[in-house]
Amino acid sequence: MDTRAAPSAAPAAAEGAPHITVRGLAKRFGAAVVYDRFDLDIPRGRFVSIFGPNGCGKSTLINMIAGLVPPDGGEILFGGKRLAETKIGYVFQNYREALFPWLRSIDNIEYPLKLAKLPKAERRAKVERLVAHLGVKIDLARYPYELSGGQQQLVSIMRALVVEPEVLFLDEPFSALDYEMTLFMRDQLQAIFDETRTTTILVSHDLEEAVYLADHVLLLSRRPARVADLVAMDLPRPRDAHTLSDADFVRIKGHCLEVFQREVRKG
Repeated sequence: MDTRAAPSAAPAAAEGAPHITVRGLAKRFGAAVVYDRFDLDIPRGRFVSIFGPNGCGKSTLINMIAGLVPPDGGEILFGGKRLAETKIGYVFQNYREALFPWLRSIDNIEYPLKLAKLPKAERRAKVERLVAHLGVKIDLARYPYELSGGQQQLVSIMRALVVEPEVLFLDEPFSALDYEMTLFMRDQLQAIFDETRTTTILVSHDLEEAVYLADHVLLLSRRPARVADLVAMDLPRPRDAHTLSDADFVRIKGHCLEVFQREVRKG
């Protein structure tokens, strides 16, 4: 993490070696400067939530790191490697548009492996191992439109994981789900992270969700975005409903809310 921008967070950041290194990142859209000389270190094998004011550039940040949006300047490395040498997975907010409705769920999951030209038997074996590893109980022979919203998003997450990514990006993946399904999917995502320990970056508009899932909460300022704070969330996993009333959770969430409101007032 960016220990220069948030010195108090240095001990927590030192727990994991840097996996993603961002230096001098710059991005503007027209006259709007979104990032200017932005630095960030993300440790390997940690779950990082990104939270901040509307329009501060949360999604733009992960889209630049993931290579979906070109930066205007700066450097992004993954363990010293370029993006082209790194396997990533990306889960979009709108699962209905992300999945191919004419393909069965299992074929949707296999699709990245098909693009990589893996033989069908190998593709199917990889999917079956992933399903068994995660304990997923969905009829993958069904088409996406035959599944619930949460099940469709779970298929999207599995499609991102089947390539065994080094980094998993999630851009507000539960915002289109109802509250009951959101709670279910939070626990599913937590279980997946606990099993895989894939470096995971989540953009969320829900502070409770951001804190509940994270090892670190990255709080951004208004644009041009800087690191307003970097907060360690050290409560043990797996987390459950009791976590939400834990004194440390309430304290950390309250601190994040205070930082967020401070940045909003600056606008």
